[in-house]
Amino acid sequence: METQTPDIGNEVFETLKYIIDPEVGINIVDLGLVYKVSLADDLLEIELTLTTPGCPMSGTITTATEQILRKRFPHLDIKVNLVWSPPWSTEMITEEGMRQLEGR
Repeated sequence: METQTPDIGNEVFETLKYIIDPEVGINIVDLGLVYKVSLADDLLEIELTLTTPGCPMSGTITTATEQILRKRFPHLDIKVNLVWSPPWSTEMITEEGMRQLEGR
Protein backbone atom coordinates (compact mmCIF):
# COMPACT_ATOMS: atom_id res chain seq x y z
CA MET A 1 0.00 0.00 0.00
CA GLU A 2 1.45 3.30 -1.08
CA THR A 3 0.31 6.76 -0.22
CA GLN A 4 1.72 9.96 -1.64
CA THR A 5 -0.17 12.18 0.77
CA PRO A 6 0.29 11.08 4.37
CA ASP A 7 -2.12 13.72 5.73
CA ILE A 8 -5.14 12.35 3.92
CA GLY A 9 -3.80 8.85 3.25
CA ASN A 10 -4.50 7.52 6.74
CA GLU A 11 -8.03 8.93 6.64
CA VAL A 12 -8.63 7.28 3.27
CA PHE A 13 -7.35 3.89 4.46
CA GLU A 14 -9.45 4.09 7.64
CA THR A 15 -12.52 5.01 5.58
CA LEU A 16 -11.95 2.16 3.13
CA LYS A 17 -11.86 -0.37 5.96
CA TYR A 18 -15.67 -0.10 5.97
CA ILE A 19 -15.79 -1.80 2.57
CA ILE A 20 -15.89 -5.56 3.03
CA ASP A 21 -15.08 -7.94 0.20
CA PRO A 22 -18.31 -9.98 0.20
CA GLU A 23 -16.63 -13.18 -0.96
CA VAL A 24 -13.86 -13.16 1.66
CA GLY A 25 -15.51 -11.19 4.46
CA ILE A 26 -12.48 -8.95 5.13
CA ASN A 27 -12.18 -5.24 4.41
CA ILE A 28 -10.38 -4.23 1.22
CA VAL A 29 -7.52 -2.53 3.09
CA ASP A 30 -6.59 -5.51 5.27
CA LEU A 31 -7.11 -7.80 2.30
CA GLY A 32 -4.39 -5.80 0.51
CA LEU A 33 -6.54 -4.64 -2.38
CA VAL A 34 -5.77 -0.90 -2.06
CA TYR A 35 -2.48 -0.26 -3.84
CA LYS A 36 -2.17 3.51 -3.97
CA VAL A 37 -3.76 6.70 -2.65
CA SER A 38 -2.76 10.02 -4.16
CA LEU A 39 -4.04 13.58 -4.01
CA ALA A 40 -3.26 16.13 -6.71
CA ASP A 41 -5.06 19.45 -6.57
CA ASP A 42 -8.65 18.44 -5.78
CA LEU A 43 -8.44 14.91 -7.23
CA LEU A 44 -8.24 11.98 -4.84
CA GLU A 45 -7.13 8.98 -6.85
CA ILE A 46 -7.23 5.39 -5.63
CA GLU A 47 -5.65 2.37 -7.28
CA LEU A 48 -7.09 -0.93 -6.18
CA THR A 49 -7.22 -4.46 -7.41
CA LEU A 50 -9.37 -7.51 -6.80
CA THR A 51 -8.48 -11.01 -5.70
CA THR A 52 -9.01 -12.28 -9.27
CA PRO A 53 -9.54 -10.52 -12.61
CA GLY A 54 -12.87 -12.32 -13.04
CA CYS A 55 -14.15 -11.30 -9.61
CA PRO A 56 -17.95 -10.95 -9.87
CA MET A 57 -17.91 -8.24 -7.18
CA SER A 58 -15.74 -5.79 -9.15
CA GLY A 59 -18.59 -3.35 -9.81
CA THR A 60 -19.82 -3.54 -6.23
CA ILE A 61 -16.39 -2.90 -4.70
CA THR A 62 -15.39 -0.05 -7.03
CA THR A 63 -18.78 1.65 -6.68
CA ALA A 64 -18.70 1.31 -2.89
CA THR A 65 -15.18 2.77 -2.86
CA GLU A 66 -16.27 5.79 -4.90
CA GLN A 67 -19.41 6.34 -2.83
CA ILE A 68 -17.81 6.13 0.61
CA LEU A 69 -14.96 8.45 -0.41
CA ARG A 70 -17.36 10.99 -1.95
CA LYS A 71 -19.31 11.00 1.29
CA ARG A 72 -16.19 11.32 3.46
CA PHE A 73 -14.42 13.87 1.22
CA PRO A 74 -17.23 15.83 -0.51
CA HIS A 75 -14.86 18.66 -1.45
CA LEU A 76 -12.69 16.36 -3.61
CA ASP A 77 -13.14 14.70 -6.97
CA ILE A 78 -12.78 10.94 -6.60
CA LYS A 79 -11.30 8.59 -9.19
CA VAL A 80 -11.01 4.85 -8.59
CA ASN A 81 -8.75 2.93 -10.94
CA LEU A 82 -8.96 -0.84 -11.08
CA VAL A 83 -5.46 -2.23 -11.75
CA TRP A 84 -4.09 -5.73 -12.24
CA SER A 85 -0.39 -5.16 -11.79
CA PRO A 86 1.03 -6.37 -9.57
CA PRO A 87 -1.40 -9.25 -9.37
CA TRP A 88 -2.95 -9.71 -5.93
CA SER A 89 -1.67 -12.56 -3.79
CA THR A 90 -2.26 -13.72 -0.24
CA GLU A 91 1.08 -12.16 0.79
CA MET A 92 -0.65 -8.76 0.47
CA ILE A 93 -3.02 -9.48 3.35
CA THR A 94 -2.12 -7.47 6.46
CA GLU A 95 -1.47 -9.07 9.84
CA GLU A 96 -4.93 -7.93 10.94
CA GLY A 97 -6.44 -9.51 7.84
CA MET A 98 -4.66 -12.78 8.58
CA ARG A 99 -6.02 -12.72 12.15
CA GLN A 100 -9.51 -12.25 10.75
CA LEU A 101 -9.06 -15.18 8.37
CA GLU A 102 -7.72 -17.43 11.11
CA GLY A 103 -10.65 -16.55 13.38
CA ARG A 104 -13.15 -18.03 10.95
